[in-house]
Amino acid sequence: MKAIVFNEFGGPEVLLYRDIPEPKLRQDQVLVRVKACALNHLDLFVRKGIPGINLPHINGSDVAGVVEGVGEYVTGVKTGQRVLLAPMAFCNHCEMCTSGQQNFCREFTVLGYGVDGGNCELIAIPEVNVIKIPDTLGFEEAASVPLVFLTAWHMLVGRSQIKQGQWVLVLGAGSGVGTAAIQIAKMFHANVIATAGDDAKLAKAKELGADYTIDHYKQKISDEVKRITNKRGVDIVFEHVGKATWMESVKSLRPGGTLVTCGATTGPEVGIDLRHLFVKQLSLLGSFMGNMGDLHEVLGHVFARRLKPVVDRTFPLSETAEAHRYLESSQMFGKVVLQP
Repeated sequence: MKAIVFNEFGGPEVLLYRDIPEPKLRQDQVLVRVKACALNHLDLFVRKGIPGINLPHINGSDVAGVVEGVGEYVTGVKTGQRVLLAPMAFCNHCEMCTSGQQNFCREFTVLGYGVDGGNCELIAIPEVNVIKIPDTLGFEEAASVPLVFLTAWHMLVGRSQIKQGQWVLVLGAGSGVGTAAIQIAKMFHANVIATAGDDAKLAKAKELGADYTIDHYKQKISDEVKRITNKRGVDIVFEHVGKATWMESVKSLRPGGTLVTCGATTGPEVGIDLRHLFVKQLSLLGSFMGNMGDLHEVLGHVFARRLKPVVDRTFPLSETAEAHRYLESSQMFGKVVLQP
């Protein structure tokens, strides 16, 4: 089968489109023919080199496709079904997994990070990861859902416990996780302020439901938040940018507010004045992916079309290097998808 493989870390040029052996199906696995695989910033970080990657490696966390075969022990999945894959791997038998907290499993990892992913034509995956999708959801849309909607749902609902009428600041509205966060916050009838770096992205953020927008290149985020909220500040900051926005994010919180973060796209090293933290009684929350319950819950809203994936652009699998360059340019609004 065809796959995108890299044998060394580096720029997009290390991504090789080549033939590799088809996966051998275990008795407890499902063989899926990949129809679409969405990119994430994680793909860029893994390609450049982060701990835990065994080479050669195949990227790709967000997969949608058709079931091509099932192992002898598989009972709930049938050949020919249209599916998406839960973008994670876990042991499925430890205390954390059996209590529904898969993202605390000691073996937990993201598909395409600690294990090979879906930048290929065929992938073998445990049955627990395979989720049937409705015929109304296209493969490109389906592949644009799992990681970002799971992450955003866990951040806002699971960790921050979002409530109706709250003020939510969403950083990076043009990212996949940003587009998901805007929609989830609006579904809870929150007041949403979204940031982006150009007028076109700001307009699209409003189309998704953002009530107010901030150009983070031309305006100071915390000043605009105070102006919009009449000096109140926001209840929740949805942070995933990291170093470049951290202090503005903290300054944007109301007393007692919550900053929840899932990433560090611009760098992991940030600072905080502890006096500011305890005097304002702020909550700083980390969030990593989510659990299977979160995924099934948010997928229910996606399948009912209350939440809609945003596809920016598609590339053939053979042009994955160019897709990486496009993602690194930050031109996109929504998800960049590969098609084998």
